[in-house]
Formats: sequence, C-alpha cells, structure tokens
Amino acid sequence: MATLLTESERTADLPALGEGGWRAVPDRDAIRKIWKFRSFSEAWGFMSRAALVAEKLNHHPEWTNIYNTVDVTLTTHDCGGLSALDVTLARRMDKIAGAAEVQADHSEPVTCLRELHAKKGA
Repeated sequence: MATLLTESERTADLPALGEGGWRAVPDRDAIRKIWKFRSFSEAWGFMSRAALVAEKLNHHPEWTNIYNTVDVTLTTHDCGGLSALDVTLARRMDKIAGAAEVQADHSEPVTCLRELHAKKGA
C-alpha cells in the first residue's frame, strides 16, 4: 500500500511540480494540471500514452477531456492523499504532454499542500 509523502518529500518534490504548472486542489491533498493541445487528436494521444503509464504503475488519474483540453487530478486514494505514485505519474505525464499549453490559473499554488498536510498531522 502506498504511503503519504513525508514533509521532506513534499519539500523536495512539490516545488518543481508547481513550477511545471501543477496546482493544489482546494480542500484535498491532491494536485491538478490542465493541458490544452492543438487538437482533439493530440489530446486523445496524450491520454492514451498516459493511460499506458498509469496502468504500468497501477495508479490511475482522475481526468476529463473536452475537445483539446485534458484536466488531470492526482491523489492516492489508498492512503488518502499524495504519494510517490502521484509524483511519478505527474512527471511522466509532463514528459508525454511535451509542448502542450498549460492552464495554470485554476487553483492554489502546489506549495500550500505542505501547509495542509502539516495541519492534518497536528
């Protein structure tokens, strides 16, 4: 079973994901990113490649697709928040997405998840 990211893992991993456009999901220990591709076909291709990675990891995203836009939320339900699986899948999805446009104004900065986690642990 997966375990929640430690404070040191959050400090090491979340800032780089935040710089890449991942954002915190309000009221959840989860990250979200929205990509806009040039076409539906490119978006679908991204989702197909990401699905293969997710299947290999046995870790599946919450996602939606509307035409050329793919909206992804990552969290690990087994442990009730972010785990190393989410960090790994986020990094791999970023590579697969290539030069797709990122819509970064959809939620809070990812760094606030350290604070959220600290409150839960207190």
